[in-house]
Amino acid sequence: MSLSRRHLLQAAFAATLLPASAARRKARIIVIGAGFGGATCAKTLRLLSPSSDVLLIDARASWCTGPFTNLALTGLRSVASITRHTAGIGRAHGVKTLIDAVTGIDPVSCTVTTAGGKRLVADRIVLSPGVAMRWGLIEGLTPELSGAMPHAWLGDAQVASLRARIDAVPDGGTILIAAPPNPYRCPPGPYERASLIAELLLKTGRKRAKILIADAKDDFTKRPLFLAEWDERYGAMIEWIPRAKGGEVARVDAATGEVWLRDASTPIATDLASIVPPQQAAAIAGRAGLVDESGWCPVHPQNFESTLHAGIHVLGDAAIAAPMPKSAFAANSQAKLCAAAIAAALDGRAAPDARMINTCYSLVAEDAAISVSGFYSAASGRIAIVSEGVSPLTAPADLRRREAAQARDWYESISTDSFGRRA
Repeated sequence: MSLSRRHLLQAAFAATLLPASAARRKARIIVIGAGFGGATCAKTLRLLSPSSDVLLIDARASWCTGPFTNLALTGLRSVASITRHTAGIGRAHGVKTLIDAVTGIDPVSCTVTTAGGKRLVADRIVLSPGVAMRWGLIEGLTPELSGAMPHAWLGDAQVASLRARIDAVPDGGTILIAAPPNPYRCPPGPYERASLIAELLLKTGRKRAKILIADAKDDFTKRPLFLAEWDERYGAMIEWIPRAKGGEVARVDAATGEVWLRDASTPIATDLASIVPPQQAAAIAGRAGLVDESGWCPVHPQNFESTLHAGIHVLGDAAIAAPMPKSAFAANSQAKLCAAAIAAALDGRAAPDARMINTCYSLVAEDAAISVSGFYSAASGRIAIVSEGVSPLTAPADLRRREAAQARDWYESISTDSFGRRA
């Protein structure tokens, strides 16, 4: 899908968000989670329902965005350039913010309680809480020991820690990246990470280093493209080990850096292991009774209202929205639909047609990227693919360079759209 077509789709979707009337009753809406989903939803609610009282809550004062974390890990961006601040988002969008941890949600009374002792009542609650790691599935990997094998998947201090660990890997060293089973946040993330680390190793003269991708799956998004780019750019430096060949990580020793793959009798000695654990919806979603047996939150695709509790909406990574991936662009698009549906309900109008888009860029080198795009609608109570596109398998270097430039433009555009302009 071309960039111009994506812009047309975005413009067409934005047109559906225009308010039908200015008269709306005042409502109290609490949005939990200030990432791409929550921040965009709060902003859009403020625009479409200006009389409503919108409060954006996040326990974090600041964090790193998932997109471009891999660039920060390899020195292509600074950590500061991908850091966002909850208070700044509120100022940019004209919404109130509260930096506090949500400890409970009562979906019946539509109330929110926080670690700071607040009890807040709302007409609607929107959750975009992100993901939590599922501990206990990999022997030896615990929250306390994860820092020794940093995943850097949650935008916290592990980003800077993993950056330093990558710099310390010697020539001839071994890096192991563990890719989790589906579903999880940012499906192409582990493979982009391997690509950019390989490029950094070559740039810094560590040509004998090895990167192993121990995968809990037998396939992954854009696999043919990644494999072709790795073969051309990095040769044997990157080795992908699928589940069928025993790639799933079964056990780790955080003290020694050793990693045991499934059915292996001896460990792999690593100089750096980045173990991305299996994932589920953030804990607050479970405490609120919004998850099913899958560990994720089922929603109505027309408005992302929970199928388990009316009046509560869940979007972004925590929601069950397949075939949409758990990506920043998907969360941004879902947030706009959710906000438009809430504004319509408050105004007594019919909800807009569910139309959503997603584009996911992956850099395979500083000046080369590949992408996948999709256009989605709701049909028969499910999200359906209307059309999708992917970068060509074989392409001139100039096309890959243009996609890399588009990826950077996309990041600045969606970051501004979701969080406001940086000060």
